Amino acid sequence: MESAILRREIEPPALEPAAVTSPEIETPAPVQPFAVRVFTYFKRWILVNRNEIRAIIIGTISIALFLLCWHLLTKYKVVAIVRFTNVPSPSAVFESLTKAFADSKFMMHIMLSCRRIALGFMMAAVIAVPLGLIMGRFKLAREVIFPVSEILRPIPAIAWVPMAIMLWPTNEQSIVFITFLGSFFPILINTLHGMSLVDPVLVRASQCLGAKEASIFRDVYFPSSLPHIFTGLTVGMGVAWVSLIAAEMISGQFGIGYFTWEAYSLVQYADIALGMICIGVLGLASSALIRGIGTLVMPWKRA
Repeated sequence: MESAILRREIEPPALEPAAVTSPEIETPAPVQPFAVRVFTYFKRWILVNRNEIRAIIIGTISIALFLLCWHLLTKYKVVAIVRFTNVPSPSAVFESLTKAFADSKFMMHIMLSCRRIALGFMMAAVIAVPLGLIMGRFKLAREVIFPVSEILRPIPAIAWVPMAIMLWPTNEQSIVFITFLGSFFPILINTLHGMSLVDPVLVRASQCLGAKEASIFRDVYFPSSLPHIFTGLTVGMGVAWVSLIAAEMISGQFGIGYFTWEAYSLVQYADIALGMICIGVLGLASSALIRGIGTLVMPWKRA
């Protein structure tokens, strides 16, 4: 009897079977229709890029108003200090544009001008940027080079045309040289200005940390001068187009400047306006390309 009682006390009580519960079934979220998802995506994109969209809309309205004023002034041949009697209308210029694109010679003019700009501008950038950095870092180099550059800088591109023809054996080389001169000095001056604005505290801090001259030049001076360098590149591109068109009008046989001057000689007013518009569009595109490269090279500027 006692052994049975002891066995009952030692043995654990029998567990009751747990109640079996069925797992909860999660109901999937309702799938939005495709049109709703597209609308949500575009709404979010518009909110993120609203400043850019606003600038594009205002720019489009501005261009439309400009074309409207141009149309009205040429339609009614307004004469008020400035004469619009012989100025072609936008429709006439558009008709000339369709004819020009059908002609391979017009595209050759554009390609040659772009080639000359690329050669002259790249040579100017490759020489002017390092030279400006050296002049900004070393006082002796600045004292030697700066006076000569300041004497040559005010000379306009048109004044260089006779000298360029004498210096170079072909017209093509002389035109590229004039384009090089037009973009060289703005790049040089802006690079030199950027070097003069480098914070000396950063230079002293790098020297205290044991940085060598090459490291200071690479990690302090060059990044600090980059915004001014790209400003000089943008300004230099605009001056390069001015110099190129002047050279093509005077001594060129091909190019968009020669096309514009030839249209004036042949009294083709619509082609004159077409050449001017092409010059403006090409200049705008090349400057926008430089600004885009600057945004990629300097990501901190976007912040």
